[in-house]
Amino acid sequence: MKAFAAVDVIRAKRDGGALSDEQIRWVVDAYTRGDVAEEQMAALAMAVFLRGMDARETATWTGAMIDSGTRLSLEVDRPTVDKHSTGGVGDKITLPLAPLVATCGAAVPQLSGRGLGHTGGTLDKLESIPGWRASLSVDEITAQLNSVGAVICAATSGLAPADRKLYALRDVTGTVESVPLIASSIMSKKIAEGSAGLVLDVKAGSGAFMKSVEEASELARTLVEIGTAHGVATTALLTDMNTPLGSAVGNAVEVAEAVEVLQGGGPADVVELTVALAREMLALAGISVDPVSVLASGEAYETWCRMITAQGGDPAAPLPQPAHVTEFTAPATGYLSVLDAYAVGVAAWRLGAGRARKEDAVQHAAGIRCLAKPGDQVTEGQPLLELHTDTPEAVPAALEALATAVQITATAPAPKNLILHRVS
Repeated sequence: MKAFAAVDVIRAKRDGGALSDEQIRWVVDAYTRGDVAEEQMAALAMAVFLRGMDARETATWTGAMIDSGTRLSLEVDRPTVDKHSTGGVGDKITLPLAPLVATCGAAVPQLSGRGLGHTGGTLDKLESIPGWRASLSVDEITAQLNSVGAVICAATSGLAPADRKLYALRDVTGTVESVPLIASSIMSKKIAEGSAGLVLDVKAGSGAFMKSVEEASELARTLVEIGTAHGVATTALLTDMNTPLGSAVGNAVEVAEAVEVLQGGGPADVVELTVALAREMLALAGISVDPVSVLASGEAYETWCRMITAQGGDPAAPLPQPAHVTEFTAPATGYLSVLDAYAVGVAAWRLGAGRARKEDAVQHAAGIRCLAKPGDQVTEGQPLLELHTDTPEAVPAALEALATAVQITATAPAPKNLILHRVS
């Protein structure tokens, strides 16, 4: 591989130029090996943040991060399809979705992460199930895909090591909010997982990383372009994240809600999004099965039980219960018109459901139950939220976060669409 001077690559992007494929491949490889210093990559990341990258540069950057590690070679006898969400509040969709799509005939290798800040992590939720383990070998992943059809686990250490290194750097240099860097970070890991198809759930709203529909649309288009450029059939749904998804926000409470969905119940919005994403995934896998009828049959719940058992968990075991429960009540009588996702997410985080640093532990029983949602008629003093925690001293800070979370109006708010549009 031809070598470059790091400062020349930085200057080229700083001055608004497009980096060549060779420059990109070299700088990502050299940074991963330690030949490009942290301060130099920080400068380049800021240059990309300010100047952007075009579709070719972004696709090449993604490919270079994939090539920094290994790709999973999944030898399974079903079509493989994966899903990724950009993160939100109460977003437990992976939990019912993976077993549902597997029951319909696809293989779903769902390599997931942990929560940080106000957004929850899929692995944190599942670890509230006694005995369940997140770390699997490639052989274990492959065997479980062939026997069960679905696996939700932590990413193996060899996938896109350049992304892990760069992600940590972006976090401390103010360069996180860059669409090319966000998109390449997501897609490098997802493409390295080896699935033939990928469906993206790109969130927009107060509880999402992208606050506006315009920002989320740009990210969705970039993600789909990268997937297509790398030969992965990719589609995206843009979905609303101004209100928490479902009625549960936290860890064990979200697992319980996911099980309700798999058993034929659960909140309407969780069911709607689960079914919509399942249809997208099955279409990419070339499978003509109606996920609604499969969900109603209870077969997906049986797949869930096999999936949890295969990873050492007991699907019948009681989930952790909080030591302390506090109610947050309606300040007035009228219609609940706003339940702000970000405020609820921060409150759940402060109760112990999330972490401020990657090394922090989470409380599996901590979280929030939403007893009312926008559009519901409420009366002053009526419980709107249930705050769960094992550390009651955390409650005042959580209540402070909720001070502006709700708005009560005299008239009912106009209904809002959960699914905003599709990008393909």
